[in-house]
Amino acid sequence: MSLHRFEAIHRLPVPRPEAWAFFSDPRNLAVITPPELGFEITSDLPERIHAGLIVTYRVRPFAGLAVTWVTEISHLVEGELFVDDQRLGPYGFWHHQHHFRDIAGGTEVRDLVHYALPLGPLGALLNRPLDRLLVEPRLRAIFEFRRGVLDQRFGRLAGPGGPAPGARRG
Repeated sequence: MSLHRFEAIHRLPVPRPEAWAFFSDPRNLAVITPPELGFEITSDLPERIHAGLIVTYRVRPFAGLAVTWVTEISHLVEGELFVDDQRLGPYGFWHHQHHFRDIAGGTEVRDLVHYALPLGPLGALLNRPLDRLLVEPRLRAIFEFRRGVLDQRFGRLAGPGGPAPGARRG
C-alpha cells in the first residue's frame, strides 16, 4: 500500500474560537463540500463533534456512483485539533488531521490528509498514476472549493495560505 500526503492551509481573519466553532459543527461539512460530490449526511449529528463520534454519509466521488463513507472522530483536543479516520469508504486508508493555531490577525487552519487507494495489489500497481490523474486533483479541487466558502464566510487574511500556494503533497 502506498501512502499519500496532502496538506492545505487556510488563514482566517477570525479568532480561533470562532474558527473552531465553525469546524467543530459536523453539519458544516456539507457546507464546505462541493455540490458535484452529491454529499449527503445519513446519520444524526450533534451540534459539536466529540471523540468517538461516528458520521455516515453518501458521496458520489466518481462518475456519479454513490458510495457510503463512515468516519470516526478519533482524536480531539478542544480548540486545537481533531482527526477523522475512515472506517468504511472509498479509500484503502484515510486519516485527516485538522489543526488550529493562532496567527497574527486570525487563525491558521491546517489540514493534513494521509490516504491510500483501495484495490489491494491492483491498487498498488495503479496507485501512482491513479493518484496523479484522479485523486490528488480532486482533493485539490475540494480544498479550493473549501477556501472559497471560507473566504466568503469569514473574509480573507492577507498573505499566503490557501490550498493553491499552501497545498503540498508528499
